[in-house]
Amino acid sequence: MAREPWNKINIAFPGAVSSVRIHFSSTTDARVKALLVENEKVLKLIRSEILQTEIRVLYELLYILNNSFRGNKTFKGLKQVEQCIHRLKSMKLDEPLRELTELCPNRIQRGLSIKAGECDVPSQPMLEWLCLKVLGATKLMSCMMNRCSRTFILARQQMKWEEFVILNMVLTSMLSRLWVIARGILVSLSTLYQQLLELLREVANAKPMPFLTDFSLPEDIAHFLGPSDASVLTKKPTHIKEHKEKQQQRRGRKLIKVKSQTQTRKVKEDLGVAVERGISLDTDMKPFLKVFKDFTEGKSILQKTHKLDKKQNFKKQVRAATTFKDMASHLEEMIPWCKSQRMEREKRLLKFLHLKCRRMRCLEAAGYNVQRKLQTFRLEACWASSPHGSMPRACRSSAATRRHAGLKTRLQSLRRRFKPSAVRGGVKKRLLKRQKTKTEFSVSGDQRNRTTHDAKSQTISGDSHDDIDDIFASIGL
Repeated sequence: MAREPWNKINIAFPGAVSSVRIHFSSTTDARVKALLVENEKVLKLIRSEILQTEIRVLYELLYILNNSFRGNKTFKGLKQVEQCIHRLKSMKLDEPLRELTELCPNRIQRGLSIKAGECDVPSQPMLEWLCLKVLGATKLMSCMMNRCSRTFILARQQMKWEEFVILNMVLTSMLSRLWVIARGILVSLSTLYQQLLELLREVANAKPMPFLTDFSLPEDIAHFLGPSDASVLTKKPTHIKEHKEKQQQRRGRKLIKVKSQTQTRKVKEDLGVAVERGISLDTDMKPFLKVFKDFTEGKSILQKTHKLDKKQNFKKQVRAATTFKDMASHLEEMIPWCKSQRMEREKRLLKFLHLKCRRMRCLEAAGYNVQRKLQTFRLEACWASSPHGSMPRACRSSAATRRHAGLKTRLQSLRRRFKPSAVRGGVKKRLLKRQKTKTEFSVSGDQRNRTTHDAKSQTISGDSHDDIDDIFASIGL
């Protein structure tokens, strides 16, 4: 397939005369003047220092990130933007535009040509060749804008993930500036193309010398670029209008303030007399604010009740399901609803259960008895639709419970091992205190036993002494 004539870096220059002499009137003078003005705008934008600075920043970033960010999508998008800039430089658009300025008559020459009735202007082959150059540049600018937008979205996504925040801030600011510059060049090129077409028609009618025989130039840049890229051209900048409206509003507010101040100055009030005031604004606004508050509260209550009803209905369907096939259909219906309501946790749990349900459905189709699994699966599905707290034990597998118990014992041992010194000191003090109380209690008990034993021995000895005296008295000693 042959390439389009505008889609070339070096478009062949026409081997014909560059200028022709035609009848020159005031309308031709106006067209040449408008063409020169638009041509100067494009040259000013292409040669601007801002564009060259942004290009240098892009080159420096690509040089620094070449090794560390080679597989990054944002870096690949920057490389594509750099390719568009490199192709624009290779086109050397400023040279034919400067040549166009030299071929068109200046202000003094146009004034003399109107009196003479004839003047030298660019020829038809030269104008058609310039139109091809402008078409290629507009397509390149639209491609650059699309790639800047795509790379900007990737950089913003990385910023949302908190990855390379400072780098992505630099990239987003640079890409947004490049996008604005490319849009300005595109808009100025589209107006320049319209002026070239108008002069081309007049020159072709006066001195026809066709250069493009197999390709017809489009009537409009918007039609040439397509609906997606043409929206940039159709949208008019509204910031100037908004700025003017804001200025008018501010002036109106200032005038109202000045009038109110003058009115308040004219009113003479006695400080010793109570002045009757009108009803305050707050009392008037209270009913409206109350209605608005009731409306928002009612709306939130309706949303909450709708969610609760949907969850209760899902739980009833799950409890009534007799096979894993029915369960899978209910889950497939519930997962998109959770996604629409931004219930991320419920959606994630239900997706996991849906995978498990598909596996169990295969076993059920093979003829295995899965009724016990279905009972536990119902509990899991009911908990997943409104998860509060930890998962119930009935929903956990045996391996999970064993793992949980093992982790619990390990954590307890680690807590005992790595207890703070202050806690350990306090525990030691408590243990010593308990031992002390025990020893005191045992010592007091021993003393009591000793006293009782001495008392018993004394009574025994006293009793034995009395008996001996009686024996000796009976003998007469």
